[in-house]
Amino acid sequence: MAWTLLVVAGLFEIGWAIGLKYTEGFTRPWPTTGTIVAMIISLTLLGEAMKTLPVGTSYAVWVGVGAVGTAILGIVLLGEPASFGRIASLALIVAGIIGLKLATPA
Repeated sequence: MAWTLLVVAGLFEIGWAIGLKYTEGFTRPWPTTGTIVAMIISLTLLGEAMKTLPVGTSYAVWVGVGAVGTAILGIVLLGEPASFGRIASLALIVAGIIGLKLATPA
């Protein structure tokens, strides 16, 4: 269950990271509200996952899921470049997340 919470926390991290772009410096009320709610949910779920998973693993996976998802949405939604180097780097982050999952006791 902790791994599920951790992945969902990472998904909410993607939401608030992308949401920051749409707040326009926290000047738009609805995007700002959604971003803050996503932040709270993300951190709450991360804290719950850390009750049973190691802190280093939890944080690294949370950041990794958020970084990969945010970069992909940046490419898809915001027209950021999808160069070979960026995609290869994202693949390495995913490999690291999988490695941490496999190396962490259940």
